[in-house]
Amino acid sequence: MKINNKILGAILGVSTLLISSCDDGDKVIDTVFDETTRGAVLRTIEADGIFDRFDTSTTYGFTFEEQDYEDGDLLEKVDLYISFEDNTEANGDSTVDEILIETFLPADFTDGEFGLPRASYETTLANALSQLGLVEGDFDGGDAIQFRLILTLTDGRTFTNDDSTGTITGSFFNAPYFYAPIIKCIPPAPVAGEYTIEMEDSYGDGWNGASIDVVIDGVETSYTLDSGAAGSQTFTVPEGTAEFTLAFSSGDWDGEITYEIIAPTGELALSDGPTPAVGVQTLNICGG
Repeated sequence: MKINNKILGAILGVSTLLISSCDDGDKVIDTVFDETTRGAVLRTIEADGIFDRFDTSTTYGFTFEEQDYEDGDLLEKVDLYISFEDNTEANGDSTVDEILIETFLPADFTDGEFGLPRASYETTLANALSQLGLVEGDFDGGDAIQFRLILTLTDGRTFTNDDSTGTITGSFFNAPYFYAPIIKCIPPAPVAGEYTIEMEDSYGDGWNGASIDVVIDGVETSYTLDSGAAGSQTFTVPEGTAEFTLAFSSGDWDGEITYEIIAPTGELALSDGPTPAVGVQTLNICGG
């Protein structure tokens, strides 16, 4: 069978164009990769703990992992800074600007799960306050002690929270470079008085089996939103109470649930939801 010369010419022309386009595309891609500057991140492995206004021995800490395109070989150092944000006006402004408190060198890192360098930092509230030069009366519940990491590579480039996008600081890389635990007020003894539970359900059909469970000296009482979109209930912690806990128990549709606990002092002692944390909760009562 003969093939029309015009058709054959057209086929050959298209083939040549496709091959040429692929070659040109490869060159463009090569150029993009050649001209792309690759950086590094400090990925948070864990950040945990609490600073308690009434117990300065309480601790907060975090573990971080360095990742670069040479699997950690470009790491030169990580500097750790501390600062203080005064969020309470009653005791004046005790804000403290950043202070360098530690430098992590490659020898201070250990190999993590994937062979990348990891390091950890943990401190007590007392030690953090000392580093900041703060004393009793300078801080209160609601103030924040802030930690910031600056990563330096062997080529001199630095990376921190100021030059990271949401992709880096958010859930994908989880590399915020910045931690700001709020000082809590966890009363050493139960605060007596009337508490209010403000309950909401976004769907408007009640809490579907979820509840707030209050235990006072061994006696448990459960509170829930039987129906509707919102409601409130109160309970009283008597003077001299030795044991007082408050817990959230899960129901069928926790994603619809939010709640607040108002302390006898009028403070917002707890706010959670949607999908509140299950189990015994810590109340924050600075005026107790």
